[in-house]
Amino acid sequence: MKLTVVGTGYVGLVTGACLADTGNHVVGFDVDARKVARLSEGQCPIFEPGLQELIAANLGAGRLRFTTDPAEAIRHGRVLFLAIGTPPLPDGRPDLSYLERAADQIAELADGPKIVVIKSTVPVGTGARIEERIASRCPHSIHLVSNPEFLKEGTAVDDFMRPDRVVIGAEDPEAAAVVRELHLPFVRNQAPIIVCRRAAAELTKYAANAALAMRISFINAIANLCDRFGIDVNEVRAGLMSDERIGRHFLYPGPGYGGSCFPKDVQALAHTFREAGLDATLIEAVHEINVRQQRVLFEKIQSRLGPRLRGSRIAIWGIAFKPKTDDIREAPSLTLIDLLLTAGAEVHAHDPEALENLRALYGDRIHYHQDAYEALDRADALVLVTEWNEFRSPDFEEMKRRLLRPLIFDGRNIYTSEAMRRYGFECYYIGRPPVNADRASGTS
Repeated sequence: MKLTVVGTGYVGLVTGACLADTGNHVVGFDVDARKVARLSEGQCPIFEPGLQELIAANLGAGRLRFTTDPAEAIRHGRVLFLAIGTPPLPDGRPDLSYLERAADQIAELADGPKIVVIKSTVPVGTGARIEERIASRCPHSIHLVSNPEFLKEGTAVDDFMRPDRVVIGAEDPEAAAVVRELHLPFVRNQAPIIVCRRAAAELTKYAANAALAMRISFINAIANLCDRFGIDVNEVRAGLMSDERIGRHFLYPGPGYGGSCFPKDVQALAHTFREAGLDATLIEAVHEINVRQQRVLFEKIQSRLGPRLRGSRIAIWGIAFKPKTDDIREAPSLTLIDLLLTAGAEVHAHDPEALENLRALYGDRIHYHQDAYEALDRADALVLVTEWNEFRSPDFEEMKRRLLRPLIFDGRNIYTSEAMRRYGFECYYIGRPPVNADRASGTS
């Protein structure tokens, strides 16, 4: 089938490459000529495991190409996927102006009937308004479908190829059937394809992200309570996770959630509640807890170092908002860096993939290290923010040799208390009793 994907961000690139890989002929459209040129040469502008190889393979097979020409893109596809950003406005509402601009181009340039599929995360009722916007200006039959994505950065290709569910929201049965057919190659593991009303699909995306964010904020609130009473949150988690109604997913305490989805989608859902005249207290609390949580690591550092924080050298391992991505949008590490710089500390950062994005944001205000151990040289402390696999079993002896003092702030609770005692580290966790904190007065 001939398909067009409008937008070449995370969602658009994964969608286009995966659909091309099942035999469809896909055109990816973007207004960024530099990005399109890179993509046309097989260079993926983002780090996502497996994506560059998938793009290159389908470019080589002639099933995938990219263009900056909207007429070429819109006229190519029988089905047009809109994977366009909906960034938050100051009041929490998503900015739909980019989506509306794409709708106007479709209305102007469509040369026949089209099925328009919104992959973007949008408020309830957006599909109906966009369909009407196109139909009022276009002489051809247009059917709009909501097909929200449930991709996790770092595993996005696998999530698309092997989804745990596909949600299709449509008012027209034939349009729904076409979108369902496109997804059949990916659900041979019997994952459900859920066909529902368009508004239900739109709300499902927000509800899913808010529910996951709520679990993170919940366990972080419990971890902070554990800190206050000297309880190990892992013991509490063990009791929680053994209840099959609760399970273990997204119950790992840390410095808060980030990324391009949870922060904006939680705020957008809260706005939807308020707009509907309903109490948004629960959803607002999820966001407020997360905002506070992003300060927790700094507060632990400040409490431990006191006035010595000014002029100290702090090493940070992990900048991306999660492992296996170079995305730093809303990353907890950025809040930490800002607070450290304001406090007068010198920041030395390492991340396997995100340093260039970090450099674009901070320039020469901080120091960047491609080598993790180099970042530790004469640092007063190490702060672990993102749990990349390579940080899980490091050379503790080498770390201790390079650090000015053996002090770690483990924001992901990945280092055992036993290991910290064995190697002689003073270590502070999220929701777990610190190790060797009684030695703090002697490390000055």
